[in-house]
Amino acid sequence: MNLTEWSVAIQAAAARIKGAIYRSPCPYSLSLSRLCGAQIFCKFEHLQMTGSFKERGARNRLELLTAEERRRGVIAASAGNHALGLAYHGQLLGIPVTVVMPTSAPLVKITNCRGFAAETILIGDSLDQARVRARELAAERGLVYVHGFDDPAIIAGQGTIGLEILEDVPDVDAVIVPVGGGGLIAGIGAAIKAVKPGVKIIGVESERAPTLRESLKNSAVTSIASRPTLADGLAVSQVGEMCFALAREVVDDVVLVSESEIASSVLRLLELEKTVVEGSAAVTLAALTSQRVDLTGKRVVLVLSGGNIDVTVLARIIERGLARDGRLCRVVAEISDRPGSLAQLLTLIATTGASIKDVTHDRNFGPADVAMTGVMVVVETRDRAHIAEVHRALTTGGITCRIEAPTE
Repeated sequence: MNLTEWSVAIQAAAARIKGAIYRSPCPYSLSLSRLCGAQIFCKFEHLQMTGSFKERGARNRLELLTAEERRRGVIAASAGNHALGLAYHGQLLGIPVTVVMPTSAPLVKITNCRGFAAETILIGDSLDQARVRARELAAERGLVYVHGFDDPAIIAGQGTIGLEILEDVPDVDAVIVPVGGGGLIAGIGAAIKAVKPGVKIIGVESERAPTLRESLKNSAVTSIASRPTLADGLAVSQVGEMCFALAREVVDDVVLVSESEIASSVLRLLELEKTVVEGSAAVTLAALTSQRVDLTGKRVVLVLSGGNIDVTVLARIIERGLARDGRLCRVVAEISDRPGSLAQLLTLIATTGASIKDVTHDRNFGPADVAMTGVMVVVETRDRAHIAEVHRALTTGGITCRIEAPTE
């Protein structure tokens, strides 16, 4: 399809799913605008009923099934959000849904899929392995296989986000979109470029899963070996063929962000926007705060695509984000194994205004000198300058130590 035909399909999808999908807000963020030096608006797709934009494409695809296909049911392979969208709307429409998920899928997504009465099968270590099994089951059971992104109805459904962005921020200069399989950015890009071709569409991927970036570089869909990432929803081995063809027309740039940048962005959204999102959504903010793109003074929409994150993972991400920002560090010191030495160490840290979070006193694996012992202290600090102040206070006080904190 050409861009005009895609625009028509997206408009039809918007009419088809209206009332069945939450019309998410796209408010202005003063805090993020100050942080990024641009006028930032956030498209809150994590507020969908199942916590992700994937509902849009899923609902549109299910609505287009024939009566016989509805009776037989559908099957999909997904790391979570696509499965959730199909399961929820399949339940509403009375359509049987089977989802095949990798064993590494987040527990919250597995539990919620089962809660929506979907047959949930866990198999393999990757989405590719789950996809192979899903296609086998589709053939064996006569089910309709619903691809997570490389399907025109799915792409059109996701593209409805673009229409809403233009309604809420009509003078938008740039839209930053997470990229996994490519369906979201292809749909949004097509919807916006058909109306306002001057708007920049910028994709963001994890450094550990640069599928679209590599494909654009090679001018062909390129399979990669993706690695585990905090942005688990983006960890696919290759973009869809259809998604890639459309993305080449509508995407202006694709940037990569690191794991620590993703963690920091989850933390910043939590602190500044009081918003909990998964790593796959936080990559959009990471692209700006890491200065991968320069949109100073521009009106920018960040698509916050999902909020399905395990609480345990969130806790780890917060810790990593604090460490990267210089607000958490570890002091590894050698002190005399005599009464009062530990108290001296902790007092010196306290004099700097740093807060002691955890102390590990290790005699068994300490220095070679048996009169000395090793101590590790996790310290909460204000920033990197404060970490340097702690280090100076300790060395001035005669403590041999090193500071461990991420450098990027």
